[in-house]
Amino acid sequence: MLQSVELENFLSHKNTKLTFDRGVTVFVGQNGAGKSSIIDAITFALFGEHLRKSTKGLLRRGSNQAYAKVEFSIQNRQFEAVRKIDSKGTVGAVLHEKINGELIPLAAGERKQFGESMTKTIESLIGLDFEKLKVASIVQQGELQTIIEADPKKFKELVNAIIGIDKLDMAFESMKKTIDYFRATVRTRLDYDDTNMDTLQNRVGTLSKEISSLEPQKKKLESDKVSQEQEFVLLQKNIESETPKEAKIKELENKKDDLLRYLRNSIVSMKRELSEKERKFAECTNSLSILSLKSQVESDMRQAQSDIDRINAESKKTGEMIATIRGQQDIANKLHLVDGKCPVCDSKVDKLNPLFDEKHITSELESLKKKTELLAKDNITIQSKKKELDMKISQITKAEGVLSLNNIKSQNDLVNLGEEISKLQVSTKDIPLEISSGNLVQYAIDEYSTDIIKSISTLVQETQGFDVNNFRNLKLKLDQQRRTLSTLDQDIGSVNTKLNLYKDESAKISSILSELQDVKQYVSSLETIRSQIYNRDGPVATSLRSWALGMISQKASEYLSTFNVKIQRITLEDKSRDITITCHAGNLELDLESLSGGEKVSVALALRLGMAHFMGSSNLNFIILDEPTTHLDQERRKSLVNVLVQAFESNIDAISQFIIITHDSEIFENSNIDAIYDFKSTPEGTVVTPI
Repeated sequence: MLQSVELENFLSHKNTKLTFDRGVTVFVGQNGAGKSSIIDAITFALFGEHLRKSTKGLLRRGSNQAYAKVEFSIQNRQFEAVRKIDSKGTVGAVLHEKINGELIPLAAGERKQFGESMTKTIESLIGLDFEKLKVASIVQQGELQTIIEADPKKFKELVNAIIGIDKLDMAFESMKKTIDYFRATVRTRLDYDDTNMDTLQNRVGTLSKEISSLEPQKKKLESDKVSQEQEFVLLQKNIESETPKEAKIKELENKKDDLLRYLRNSIVSMKRELSEKERKFAECTNSLSILSLKSQVESDMRQAQSDIDRINAESKKTGEMIATIRGQQDIANKLHLVDGKCPVCDSKVDKLNPLFDEKHITSELESLKKKTELLAKDNITIQSKKKELDMKISQITKAEGVLSLNNIKSQNDLVNLGEEISKLQVSTKDIPLEISSGNLVQYAIDEYSTDIIKSISTLVQETQGFDVNNFRNLKLKLDQQRRTLSTLDQDIGSVNTKLNLYKDESAKISSILSELQDVKQYVSSLETIRSQIYNRDGPVATSLRSWALGMISQKASEYLSTFNVKIQRITLEDKSRDITITCHAGNLELDLESLSGGEKVSVALALRLGMAHFMGSSNLNFIILDEPTTHLDQERRKSLVNVLVQAFESNIDAISQFIIITHDSEIFENSNIDAIYDFKSTPEGTVVTPI
């Protein structure tokens, strides 16, 4: 219930405060006196909404700030809603609850992103938002007929809001959220919900087919494996029985290789020995030949040395004689006779001593030079011969070293060495370079080779009948069989893995389906409750709406009967998507389009009053009629006032307050009206005076 409305610098009101009580309150005054501004103040304070073009236009001209305050009560709780606006259009809002005379803040502002909204709080308290309040409780000037001219769907929404069915929508959505949350919880735990059951059942069917297909494959693979294993065992036994022979064959080949290698090494060694002895024989033969000349060479060497010594002595003696003669020659060169006299003593000399005769000295020197040249030639000849003898002596010395080194002292030793060479030549000629089958005794050249040949003969007997190619083929077959078994094992493992995966998945899905069956039953129950109880078109809502429409129809018909019109009864019917309004005059059904203007107003007012009566037990229990007498004649205007008064007096709890805004003050003369306010427009603003 409204208790008071206070305006400051709001539209045409400078400072106005109106108080309300139960009953009928009337605002009278000329058009433009500020009566309808009270409606804007009420809706602006409660919802921040109004019927003007702009919020900034709510400011009284010349003012910097305005506010509207509404005090109201709901079920013994007292509230105060205030909204302020400044010149910039900024709005501030606060809602208080009065408890023991103290104002307790409930909500402030419209910070919806933080979950704070004063409007939402008020909507929750009174049960209607601005749009629904406009249609249900505020009949604006000239819009009394809106209720019967509104779209049937919107009219149904209005009726749903009036009777509280729109709250079922909240429960309907909440139940959906509950179901969705429950399903989400199930999905979190199981990865699925009941909506996936068909998919899961199809998956189980697919898995069952896969399992049915894989089982025969597994049996066939296992059967193939058994037969392949049997063949593998037979091959393995055959190979095991032949394997020792294979080892002996390898040993036999190794022995033959050893024998051949030994023979080859032996012949190489013997040839090396033969070559060494042949070289020794040749060297020693030559050395003995050289050594046989030793005596002659030594004798020739002694003679050559004697000749050298003689020549050296003669050469020395001749040299000395040449030196002496050359001294004489120097003296002779100085002793020339001058006029037959001696140059020294100046005595007369007939003939010089030959020792000092130049011719004689020259002849002697020539003779001695020739002798020196001959001696030099002889010396060269003898020296050359001596060199040859030195070389022969060196060869003899070397030959003696060779013979000593080879232990050859005589020709007999050399003959013996020749015999050894002949034997080696025969031996190396008989040793074979390859080993062929047959008699191996021919290869026995010594004790070691004889032992090897015995081992080879034994191995030949032990491996008799062994076929290397057949044995190799057996091993190839065994390897192939092993690969076949490995492939079978892989295939069986793959099939087993798939089978286990499919079986595990099938078991898991079956378990999930079992749980989801319970989930489905539970969700089905919730959806049944949601569709049957909370659905606005469900049986509960339909029944409630049908009852409410019956109550509204009945009360509207009662109000209409006092209007002195031909329509006696109004029927509201619930259709699938809308609500239809039917008017009855006797046995006739009248179409709304066929009604006169006054009849339409009467029907609309009757419906408004019927809905207001029905809403009397809700949080919203007032109705405002702005110029409701438009299109009514004088008699019906009087009748309207009486109807309103009688309606209030007949059931005071149904509607706490009627607020009527009109310029027809004469219609309220001699009527039982609780309060009348006179609105007048002055230069200072609207002035409101109680009458």
